Amino acid sequence: MDSDFMLGIYILTLAIFLGAVLIMRVPSTLHTPLMSATNMISGIVLIGAMLVVGSVDSWWLKVLGFLAIAFSAANVVGGYAVTDRMLKMFRQRTPAAGSVGKVER
Repeated sequence: MDSDFMLGIYILTLAIFLGAVLIMRVPSTLHTPLMSATNMISGIVLIGAMLVVGSVDSWWLKVLGFLAIAFSAANVVGGYAVTDRMLKMFRQRTPAAGSVGKVER
């Protein structure tokens, strides 16, 4: 096997392990800001994949580019949906229309 390919596999394996360890150690209060940053990175990947697909000639690079577009688009949409849902948990609730000023006994 090519040494560059083996180096790439080694780096990918380390990145997966490091990412899993770091995500598991993030406190729950920081998940919303990290989701927003991850969505931004996925948006950059989405734009880059679109540029690459438009400029390649071989079919297998177009397939890989299409997969990158599909996965990053799903990640962006899903990430923003989850972030929006998490932020809704921190909004103040308004009291019901008939309960203002009434005291329950």
